Amino acid sequence: MTANQLAPVPRSYLYVPGDRPEMLAKALGRGADALIVDLEDAVPASGKERARELVRAWLTGLDDHADVPRGTPEIWIRVNPGERGRAESALLAAPGVTGFCLAKCSGADIAAQHETLAAAEERHGLAPGTFALAPLLETASAVLDVRQIARAPRVRHLQLGEADLCAELGITSPDATDPACAAAGAALAAIRTDLLLASAAAGLLPPVGPVSTDFTDLDALARTTRALRGLGYRSRACVHPRQLGTVHTAFTPGPEEVAAAQTLLDRFAEAARDGSGVITGPDGRMVDEAVVRAARRVLATRR
Repeated sequence: MTANQLAPVPRSYLYVPGDRPEMLAKALGRGADALIVDLEDAVPASGKERARELVRAWLTGLDDHADVPRGTPEIWIRVNPGERGRAESALLAAPGVTGFCLAKCSGADIAAQHETLAAAEERHGLAPGTFALAPLLETASAVLDVRQIARAPRVRHLQLGEADLCAELGITSPDATDPACAAAGAALAAIRTDLLLASAAAGLLPPVGPVSTDFTDLDALARTTRALRGLGYRSRACVHPRQLGTVHTAFTPGPEEVAAAQTLLDRFAEAARDGSGVITGPDGRMVDEAVVRAARRVLATRR
């Protein structure tokens, strides 16, 4: 990877219920850039232990999928809060797992999970920091602590649990077709921006955008996903494979955008070799390091 390149960013995170072996069996071939195997909300309280063992068996069988390169898609596991979640991480932290999504996360959860995963890495002979964390901010307290959470060890990106947060705050769930819900949309946009700012300040990837539970209205999904991209988000969680194509289209730059970004980066690299930190772009505007960073982000989302 050259200085002008960033690591590819997943555009989609597809939720897969941990207690549905038939869905786990098909998950790798669904076309998502990343999977979130869910042991929390998708699994009833009475089925938690069974789901944990099903996911463990599924992970053990990943090596049988020789047609799917390791690491594609990324595999995340959404664990329960507290001691149950730490037990799930201890059992399921194994080669092939990218990281763990921490439901209803708090700073104390992150610290405890960090120690749990460090022990798992030592046990498996893996490098420290192999397993990442993705805190789900689902409470007002977590949103207010977002800067501290973003700077915690192992955190790669943040995600906002909007359904739980809206329920706690009494915010009406915004409907793209109902102007009366504009205030709710504005409130959530402000919170989404707070997550984006905290992520950028901590050097994290942009947050993962919220799910849309209506997987039949793909036009609305396209509109809201384009809005997320305009806000600075580069990925979105999905609840159904039908949503993946729409989300990928919204977050994938077109050929002309990619070509323009590559040309700009090449010219900037050439100018840097000649001792200049500023160039003039094809449109006559000044190009400096800030514009170059935006071009690198474009290339990180190309496919």
